[in-house]
Amino acid sequence: MARRHCPAGHPEYIKSNFDTANPELPEVRRRVAARTEQMVEALAEAGLASAEVFQSGGLAPFPSPGCMWSAHRTPLVEGFATESVDGAPLAPLMGDYPNYDVGVLRLRALPNFWCHASADHAVTTRLAPAAIDLTEVVVTWLVDAEAVEGHDYDLDKLITVWARTSEQDWALCERNQRGIRSHAYVPGPLSARYEANVAAFHDWYRSKISL
Repeated sequence: MARRHCPAGHPEYIKSNFDTANPELPEVRRRVAARTEQMVEALAEAGLASAEVFQSGGLAPFPSPGCMWSAHRTPLVEGFATESVDGAPLAPLMGDYPNYDVGVLRLRALPNFWCHASADHAVTTRLAPAAIDLTEVVVTWLVDAEAVEGHDYDLDKLITVWARTSEQDWALCERNQRGIRSHAYVPGPLSARYEANVAAFHDWYRSKISL
């Protein structure tokens, strides 16, 4: 079985997220279901439950054809309060959250924006084409408005997971671009199982240039 993108390329990210898990395994499905139930109960007790944003299974769903955005909440791995390297909180709770057991709210607006929001911080990524072989990337970290750097949070620790995850993605993209520019490159079929999001982007792009 081919390795999925996150397990193969993001060792820091997968420590806190269930994306590393193989959902076909009964034990993994049991763990994710248990963590989802705990998270839903914690949010319900806080009056923050919203059934519309829960995605049981812990793996990000692909938007349906024609859908340009998605929003869903997934549980974190057991023992993780937020998307950190060791599971420990990184900053004070944001907004009205009474505790850290809220999982991660994932937002995507295709084709160039995504956001991961934990209880104590959020990270947004925006991509913009700068040239045929160059992309401008802006990654932004958000914490509670009252949080003070150096007192309520350590900036280096705050950005570690997503700084490394972003840099790992950039390195993969750069290697891919070098391969595409090779005189030996020949386009091949995309994997329906692992590259459905890439295929969806290709379909969207072709629809725009054919207008």
